[in-house]
Amino acid sequence: MIVEPGRTGDFDYFLPEERIAQTPAEPRDSSRLLVLDRNRPNSQLEHRTFSDLTDYLLPGDLMVFNRSRVIPARLHGTEARSGARVEVLLVRRQEPGIWQALGRPGRRLRAGAQVNVEAHDGSTSAQVEILAARENGLRLVRVSDESALDALGELPLPPYIKETPDDPDRYQTVYADTPGSVAAPTAGLHFTEPLLDRIRAKGAATAWVTLHVGLDTFRPVHDENIAEHKIHTEWFELPQDTADAINATRRRGDRIIAVGTTTVRTLEHVARDVHANGVPEIQASAGDADLFILPGHEFRLVDAMVTNFHLPRSTLLMLVSAFAGRERILAAYEEAVRREYRFYSFGDAMLLL
Repeated sequence: MIVEPGRTGDFDYFLPEERIAQTPAEPRDSSRLLVLDRNRPNSQLEHRTFSDLTDYLLPGDLMVFNRSRVIPARLHGTEARSGARVEVLLVRRQEPGIWQALGRPGRRLRAGAQVNVEAHDGSTSAQVEILAARENGLRLVRVSDESALDALGELPLPPYIKETPDDPDRYQTVYADTPGSVAAPTAGLHFTEPLLDRIRAKGAATAWVTLHVGLDTFRPVHDENIAEHKIHTEWFELPQDTADAINATRRRGDRIIAVGTTTVRTLEHVARDVHANGVPEIQASAGDADLFILPGHEFRLVDAMVTNFHLPRSTLLMLVSAFAGRERILAAYEEAVRREYRFYSFGDAMLLL
């Protein structure tokens, strides 16, 4: 059945500002977990702690994680001609030294502008050249020395987080090892190494994909007609051992549980292409994920998902609504607000079964 995507306003909800988490839970798996089982009548919800996740796992389950690591993509520098302070936010690497970026103030960052970026102690520097202006405020830039980014850049925390964590690794998952994201795949922030060990001890397997998260994923949708919204592509990789694990799980009839909407997008993008090409099983693949998951999407691989609470009018809220139903998701969000769950990147989690 094909369902019209609908209006962006259909995915709005009220969130008091004090419900936006400013700091992560300690320890990671002490955050709260709201469980929504799509097979239960009357949208019954369970309220648990994230470390209880293993209570819902079965032997034979396959949990798939996004191992992308957030890069220090926010650069502060001076525009060479005027000496004005500017900010450049690297969004996506297109080729060595060449990036899509956002910048402010935009009037200072026109084609031909040069930005000098220097470490606080003066030990390292680099130059960012603005090559071209693109739509939606994007710039195409050249970074003179990418090896200096770790010393020059800052982690690009979302604008709704006003406090910088004392430990920058709290905005990284414990298994992140492939740099490239400009925002964390936040559902994974709740996992600890001991919890991963308990998941495997329960008889569930773990597998890995990479999807480098771009800012467009988290931006509100401004077009009231959802069908008019253009979602940007994000680079992904699904390795052969993960493809083998998925195929074996499917043959057994066991569940595939995606950790985070970025993993959902990766798996469903690959499944769409496999289905379109008439290939019987998942193959290793890499490239640009361009799938925009909306109500009416037929989920071909994902049987359950772990996810955080998402911004109103966002593509991520639309994705989880496609999986569990818009009315049920919005009712669960209303209940979460009433019970004082913590929202967004450093907030609590949901398990959608």
